[in-house]
Amino acid sequence: MVPMIPFVLAVLLFLIPGGAASADALESLERERARLLVTLLDPDREAAARQSAVEVARRRLIDLERIALRDPKTAADTRPIARRAFADYDLTFLAHASLERDMAVLDLWLERVGLSTARIMAARVGRR
Repeated sequence: MVPMIPFVLAVLLFLIPGGAASADALESLERERARLLVTLLDPDREAAARQSAVEVARRRLIDLERIALRDPKTAADTRPIARRAFADYDLTFLAHASLERDMAVLDLWLERVGLSTARIMAARVGRR
């Protein structure tokens, strides 16, 4: 007798359209950048574990940024995600911009979203 769960999973995998699983370069870039920022801002990680995870994620992000920049479909894209991506180069291509400016990725991201050490230190903890 064939176990039912693996059989059902196999059938479902064949029924899912192939295009739904693939993402274009900008969507992959967005997802990877979000993962990097979550890693950078995770208070539960130890410094050494965070640093090694950030290095892996940063290299992956650099590769995805290169793919997005070199993809002719990306340059011709007129969707809102593409317009927004190219409107702010430093946030979209965060790893490249941090290398060009000789800044840490987190420092550049905080600067571009309008946060500084002084603003964070002046913030009040509480609910509205």
